[in-house]
Amino acid sequence: MSKVEDFLKTLEGMTVLELSELVKACEEKFGVTASAPVTAAGIAVASEAQEEEEEQSSFTVVITGTGSNKIAVIKEIRVITELGLKEAKDLVDSAPKPVKENVSKEEAEEIKKKLETAGATVELK
Repeated sequence: MSKVEDFLKTLEGMTVLELSELVKACEEKFGVTASAPVTAAGIAVASEAQEEEEEQSSFTVVITGTGSNKIAVIKEIRVITELGLKEAKDLVDSAPKPVKENVSKEEAEEIKKKLETAGATVELK
């Protein structure tokens, strides 16, 4: 008998507790971790989600509400969009409304943070 066959025969005779201890010992000895197998469907779903995440390179910042400090939100909209006072007020009054479209993720998150600090509620799409 070969070493592999001997090893498999030994494994067949082990209890579940002994197998669990063997796995832990192998993890410690070789610096690896055992994980549950992933089904092919799980891999496909994970890769599709990753592709969708990678594909979205431009975002739209949408203001959904003004909160209690409408004036601060209007001021921030003016800074972000370089709109005039009336146009910025109209944009805020007509929420939900896109503030900026086709911007990078970093810029979108920065705009969102600024508007939320001013009191607005914002979504990234």
